[in-house]
Amino acid sequence: MRSPNMETFKQQKVEDFYDIGEELGSGQFAIVKKCREKSTGLEYAAKFIKKRQSRASRRGVCREEIEREVSILRQVLHPNVITLHDVFENRTDVVLILELVSGGELFDFLAQKESLSEEEATSFIKQILEGVNYLHAMKIAHFDLKPENIMLLDKNIPIPHIKLIDFGLAHEIEDGVEFKNIFGTPEFVAPEIVNYEPLGLEADMWSIGVITYILLSGASPFLGDTKQETLANITAVSYDFDEEFFSQTSELAKDFIRKLLVKDTRRWTTSKPWSAGSLWSTWRISRGNMSAGDGSSPSALSPCVTTSPAP
Repeated sequence: MRSPNMETFKQQKVEDFYDIGEELGSGQFAIVKKCREKSTGLEYAAKFIKKRQSRASRRGVCREEIEREVSILRQVLHPNVITLHDVFENRTDVVLILELVSGGELFDFLAQKESLSEEEATSFIKQILEGVNYLHAMKIAHFDLKPENIMLLDKNIPIPHIKLIDFGLAHEIEDGVEFKNIFGTPEFVAPEIVNYEPLGLEADMWSIGVITYILLSGASPFLGDTKQETLANITAVSYDFDEEFFSQTSELAKDFIRKLLVKDTRRWTTSKPWSAGSLWSTWRISRGNMSAGDGSSPSALSPCVTTSPAP
């Protein structure tokens, strides 16, 4: 019996409305293919999510999780967040028709360049903060921020426009409702996820700190030889700024990372000095000062705390 709050998906055949094309990527229980809408000729990405067929099964994604992803995607509309166009369902799959983002993953972009200049890294972090600030203002935590889930619209321009994708782990954080889970990619997860502690928006900010470190150095701050070693490094907040990778990096950028890689989340929940909103306020002020000709380096990641209210 369907719950009255259940998300409704179109029961028609997706192939009646879209020409399904080449595979763009795949995950454990999902395949993404390029598609073209027959009525308009516009191109999209079709994400085929394999449904779990029974509660006892471990194969596929349970409907509740798919509904949560769809519910969140239906709420969001931002230049740095992927948009949902349509949803279909058949006996085995739910098919999300998503905005087509064809410039590849930030991960691949980094692999080709090895590392970015501080100015290039700044352009990406600014966009990531804009997208995350928007989500956090809606009390939505992504919980899976990593370079593979940051896509480029066009990789052939000097400063590519980015889109945050894959909201399969995203949750709406409700005041007074404790939420715990162990999920995500070990390399990027916050200590509170590893320790199975209550989770909030702060976990995304930790991930942004890890992403910033990687953008600036090409190295990963907590990655060990094994998953267990990686998780131990995270819970100990054990990392350093190796001179081999950070000789050209400003102290401001390093301090920006230090302020994000904070284990004691109580410091976040009291004043939230490093929430996405405050960080984005910092970007606006920094950019304004540069435009005014105060001599600030345009490549510096400024970590100053502003008094702007965080969401």
